[in-house]
Amino acid sequence: MSILETCKKARAASVELAKLSSEVKDKALCRMANALEANSDRILVANKEDVEAAKARGMKPAQLDRLVLDKRKIESMAQCIREVSALPDPIGEIIKTSVRPDGLIISQMRVPLGVVGIIYESRPDVTSDAAAICVKSGNAVILRGGSDAINSNLAIGEVLRNSLAGTGVPEDAIQVITSTDRSVAEEFMQMRGYVDVLIPRGGADLIRTVVEKAKLPVIETGLGNCHIYVEEDADLEKAVPIIINAKCQRPGTCNAAEKLLVHSKIAGSFLPVAIAALRKEGVEIRGDKQTRKIVPDVKPAVEQDWYTEYSDLIIGVKVVKDLDEAIAHINKYGTKHSDAILTTDFDKALRFIREVDSAAVYWNASTRFTDGNQFGLGAEIGISTQKLHARGPTSVQHLTTTKYFIFGSGQIRK
Repeated sequence: MSILETCKKARAASVELAKLSSEVKDKALCRMANALEANSDRILVANKEDVEAAKARGMKPAQLDRLVLDKRKIESMAQCIREVSALPDPIGEIIKTSVRPDGLIISQMRVPLGVVGIIYESRPDVTSDAAAICVKSGNAVILRGGSDAINSNLAIGEVLRNSLAGTGVPEDAIQVITSTDRSVAEEFMQMRGYVDVLIPRGGADLIRTVVEKAKLPVIETGLGNCHIYVEEDADLEKAVPIIINAKCQRPGTCNAAEKLLVHSKIAGSFLPVAIAALRKEGVEIRGDKQTRKIVPDVKPAVEQDWYTEYSDLIIGVKVVKDLDEAIAHINKYGTKHSDAILTTDFDKALRFIREVDSAAVYWNASTRFTDGNQFGLGAEIGISTQKLHARGPTSVQHLTTTKYFIFGSGQIRK
């Protein structure tokens, strides 16, 4: 099937989907979740093929972690769909109502975007998460995954589509592009009039390509060059576990900490402890001059390190003189994703929260919580780092727009 045919079918499905009740959509979502679990063996066979090919290409362990599925992971994917079904339906929600002096009643109501296109890499769970979020929000979805997970994505997509039979939700509301050819992806980016918005989810090259080549609106999910700043008055007993969790729990994720900034007044005593703990977890340390004066065997950091999202067991470490320098460093080198301050001082925390220009800013907690499920939003399509209507974890309510409707009683404009 050509991209144009796929988009036309999705457009037609979106019209029907937008009319459906919450009950119909929620029952369909439950069918989708059950189907994933019932077909787990089939999905795992497809995933094994992808994993073996990735290993043969030398994929890094942190990235391989995002590709691998097992029965527990599929159960988690199914549970995410059930959680989405349990969320309030945003469609038809009245956001604001006002009465004008002439008696007109003006209201805003949430409505679907229409057709959502997702272009993503190496994350087969995105296929099910995105499908669920789009169905719940009344949008048709066209999914274009990367070559690394093509067999997994096709298997998951077929299972989800088949599960919609007889539910009232059109099967064409969920479509997976079968080709991994770059020219097909670029054609997809040109489908203005058929696709209402594109969401890229992946590395810097993918996001840049979509932003530069798309001829339709893009919700930009960003890279995760995330920072943890340890102030001089931080609770250091809590600081080390937070840093280890943020860096090591899943180093390949976009909310993993990539940089550690430490106040100069505590660097001499704290850095040897923190670096030893990180090394125990297999983390490579790259430090500035002051860090290497304190821990001499640290690898020197170069300018490019401060910009880099490693997605691996690597962390950049820098000693800063104060809160001002920490904020300036994060705003210069960060990717506006997730950044944290560890401090016992309320005023310092408030300054950090106000002045760090990121989608999620933490006080005394790991950056690993930047996640739709952790925020109580259900599954997510990605973490948006832009400043349009969707910022942070992008879930059901973010895939809507609004329209005004106006009640009158015969008013005419004078």
